[in-house]
Amino acid sequence: MNKYAIKTMNVIAREGLELMGDEYDVSADIAKPDGILVRSAKVDTDEYPGLLAVARAGSGVNNISVEKATEKGICVFNTPGANANAVVDLVFPMVGVWLRNIYEGIRFCQSLAGINPAEVNNEVEKRKAAFRGVEIAGKNLGVIGLGQIGVRLANGGVHRYMKVKGFDPRPAVENIHQLLPEVKLTKTLAQAVADADIISLHLPLNQSTQGLVNGEFLRMMKKDAILVNYARGPVVDEEAVLEALNAGHLQGYITDFPTPASIGHPKVLTTPHLGASTSESEENCAIMAVNELSSYLEYGNVVHSVNFPNVESIPSGKVKTRLIVINRDVPGMIAFASNVISSYNINIASYINESNGTIGYNVIDLESPSTSKLVKEIEHNENVIRTRQLQFS
Repeated sequence: MNKYAIKTMNVIAREGLELMGDEYDVSADIAKPDGILVRSAKVDTDEYPGLLAVARAGSGVNNISVEKATEKGICVFNTPGANANAVVDLVFPMVGVWLRNIYEGIRFCQSLAGINPAEVNNEVEKRKAAFRGVEIAGKNLGVIGLGQIGVRLANGGVHRYMKVKGFDPRPAVENIHQLLPEVKLTKTLAQAVADADIISLHLPLNQSTQGLVNGEFLRMMKKDAILVNYARGPVVDEEAVLEALNAGHLQGYITDFPTPASIGHPKVLTTPHLGASTSESEENCAIMAVNELSSYLEYGNVVHSVNFPNVESIPSGKVKTRLIVINRDVPGMIAFASNVISSYNINIASYINESNGTIGYNVIDLESPSTSKLVKEIEHNENVIRTRQLQFS
């Protein structure tokens, strides 16, 4: 059996790579991969003509040329929820660090290193009032984006006795069902941010979210609120945020995306892109990405794709060939493929079709081996983007 060639384009956690057996050749040096495992590296899918799929060990896919991939019938996966705990674990402490003036307090304590040891306690007692902060309990939390991270952050706010509102422009039902009943869903963005003391962003980066937090957004926020960005840097118009900080409208900006303009600003608290940087998160993401990629390559299953509809099916024992047909989502494709297969006197054991409005994905299980002539006839249809044949003994 031919091996699948898998290119790694970042360090992928060992726990994930160990799941790939002898049927995989995994290396960073592979030039013509069947699949790619990636974290943050840029992936231009046009550079890999035979590529079948890309799996990102993380949630966002703005580093992958998704539109190009879709045009070529390349499936792109992400790992939603795998790093959610890591991000939430960091957001709440960072908010606490800001509200309790922890950073300034630590720097003050470090400044006492050179004084007379007998004076340390007196200095602490004399100056500690300067670092008095406030608690997050009772504060209004607005969560923008209710994916796995946003949902867990909203629920975490409830557990911390905060008053939580959440907004998502395209909410997924399975995520909304995980929200605690105390979280109030709003119909508009303005309703979520208008009275929030703290606004936390958890949106993917795409055309509709880039620069979402602009001057208009900031004017909807009440004075002295705190903005938190552990989503993606370009979701925020940094120039508008700095202007709001300098004008005294925003109390502070906490972000995971330091820039030359933000580092050193007295009202900006930054971490060096640490949101998902835990050993647990990297392991979870790697395992999920590897499972998604291997299931697609071996069975044609699609789980957590950002450009293909989800389809899962294990072939029965009588199936000799699984034919995958990826097409533009236009009427008549199921009838077309079925008629072509029937004309070759091949029995269809199972036919599954799913669509996401752009791509139609067909998993067709055949009780006989298919022929190259049959496949070429299907591929001749102008709306067919790609086909695959998986043979089973």
